[in-house]
Amino acid sequence: MLEEERKYLVDDGFTMPDLGAAGRVSVRGPVSLRATYYDTTERLLARHGVSLRYRTSDARSRVWTVKLPSSRPGVRHEHSRPSAGAGVVPEDLLDLVTAYRRGRTLLPAAVLRTSRTVYDVTDRDGNVLAEVADDAVSVMDGRRVASSFREIEVERVGGETKTLDKIERLLLRAGAQVGDFVPKHVRAMGPLEPAVLVAPAPLQRKARAGDIVTEAIRRDVARIFKHDPFARLRELMPNGDTPVHQMRVGTRRLRSDLQTFQALLEPEWTARLRAELAWLAAALGGARDVEVLRARLYRTAAVDPLSPPDREAVERIDAALASQQAQALVTLDAALHSRRYVKLLDSLVAAVQAPRLSPLARERADRVLPGIVRKPWRKLAFGGGGAPGAGGLTPDLPDDDWHEVRKRAKRARYAADAVAAVVGPDAVQLAKAIARAQGVLGEHQDAAIAADAWVGAAATEPGDVALAVTAGRLFERERAAVTRARAEFPAVWQAVVEDKNIAWLK
Repeated sequence: MLEEERKYLVDDGFTMPDLGAAGRVSVRGPVSLRATYYDTTERLLARHGVSLRYRTSDARSRVWTVKLPSSRPGVRHEHSRPSAGAGVVPEDLLDLVTAYRRGRTLLPAAVLRTSRTVYDVTDRDGNVLAEVADDAVSVMDGRRVASSFREIEVERVGGETKTLDKIERLLLRAGAQVGDFVPKHVRAMGPLEPAVLVAPAPLQRKARAGDIVTEAIRRDVARIFKHDPFARLRELMPNGDTPVHQMRVGTRRLRSDLQTFQALLEPEWTARLRAELAWLAAALGGARDVEVLRARLYRTAAVDPLSPPDREAVERIDAALASQQAQALVTLDAALHSRRYVKLLDSLVAAVQAPRLSPLARERADRVLPGIVRKPWRKLAFGGGGAPGAGGLTPDLPDDDWHEVRKRAKRARYAADAVAAVVGPDAVQLAKAIARAQGVLGEHQDAAIAADAWVGAAATEPGDVALAVTAGRLFERERAAVTRARAEFPAVWQAVVEDKNIAWLK
């Protein structure tokens, strides 16, 4: 569940204003809450913007809650479970913080006692639009109150953001101050340094090459960590994307960056890390590949609504894919719950905190990096190793050649992305142009794989005429998509090789 809230600082003399301008108001409370927040001794959860809380109330409610960060300030993903007892964390919630605690013991890190009064802002039909919680918080040290503070927390329930804006104006007029979005338990713990995955290191104008590659590694690792809990939940992201996809992207980008910038890194260290990432990528890839096929199946079937393929046959193909996906997710779950994965997570954090850099990494980035990026760019543009360059792709070449160019496009794009902080807008424009070409190549590859998959589905039931005809029709539609992609690609590639994009690589 997404939680959108705002916080306001007030003193003990603050009086809650009339909130009637935002809607009808009813009051609940006050109620007494006692919350114990668990964390590692290094406060790894709090430093990553994650919390694990056990809370009781005078209404005899006992609930465990995990809150995960979002890319939007003031918005968090909240997951709660009823308690089986103090100190007994529900297994599925404990699982969600795996990437952040990485096998370390969780201990009580902050205990808060709160007197809460809630003002429900509703519409005329009684639907709650927002909750305004007035919290008087005591930070406990055993039985002693170590410190105290008061804050107002406004959470959107069924209303729109404009409801929060109305409430904010009323609170500010009454003397409240907009507070930084700092969770209560973090205020109780005191100042904490953000984790290296959360806070990028500031890049100087004359940054070293090692600083740039370290920041590229940080972004890739952060993507893996951010989506790990959601892959365990098997939930879609708010934008409709899947966490398995994003974890796979992070893993692939990191492997690509480690290879592209290997001259700046210790070879043995890089090889070991890439090998472990390949293992993770394989586990993610099995689940992601079927995910893509299932989404594509119905899209391809709906291409011509006037001549749809046999619906029952399509559903049988999907049922077989669903079975494959379930097995792939079991395999992925096993990987994510393994000691090998936890060890890899520790290695990824270490790669950000203390990357194994070569002497060349001490050189100025603007002098070193364009030459390094030139290598994947030339492989993409001009080919090599038996594969053609992007400009040499022709309609008669096999699918594998087109796929190889797609892989090289990804590497060149990731490399341009990584050095944009030093090169500037030219690298950004090149990365965007390659991304458009990569999109066409991606459609080509997805269609080619899907075409083979539909034929394979028919082969599982040799005597099923309806299935064979449906698979054949789907196959032809996919091969038509392959042909369209091949026809579109030359124009897209010409936009990539415009001088304004590649002058810095010459």
